[in-house]
Amino acid sequence: MLTPGPDHPITIAPAVQRWRVLFQGHVIADSGDALVLKEASYAPVVYFPREDVDMAYMSRTDRSTHCPYKGDASYYTLLMDGRFAENAVWSYEDPYPAMEQIRGRLAFYPDKVEVYAVDEARVNPGARQPDVDTVVQHTDAGDGHSQARPWEPTDESRPPEGVGLPRQ
Repeated sequence: MLTPGPDHPITIAPAVQRWRVLFQGHVIADSGDALVLKEASYAPVVYFPREDVDMAYMSRTDRSTHCPYKGDASYYTLLMDGRFAENAVWSYEDPYPAMEQIRGRLAFYPDKVEVYAVDEARVNPGARQPDVDTVVQHTDAGDGHSQARPWEPTDESRPPEGVGLPRQ
């Protein structure tokens, strides 16, 4: 067992955005809780929590490999719509202590599936936040009124203006 250090650095950090995996036109993994592992000069690898991956399309294979820094990896083959990607997925079920964060998570070979970052605003339009200038303009001007015209309501079920409001 080797420990990461200056001669072979390995960092693991939470992904700053949502990640997905696409295989045969189907999203098989979608997570806002992915980890990004950066090891020495290798390309970064995204590790997905198992609960965010559709395991129905995977079967465990006999393949295993050993990394002196991470431990033993097990592999899965993807099968969907009559097509398969052999040993396209790997996982460290019992990694070395320095790599505990990736325990049981799944990583995908990007030459066998499409692994990509998702623009959260496109996936979840409700998560879109207004810019700071817009928010400031809608703050109280000091006299109890907004500095800009109020935002349009987003709740279509609201009654028409004035209906159901208390009388002045």
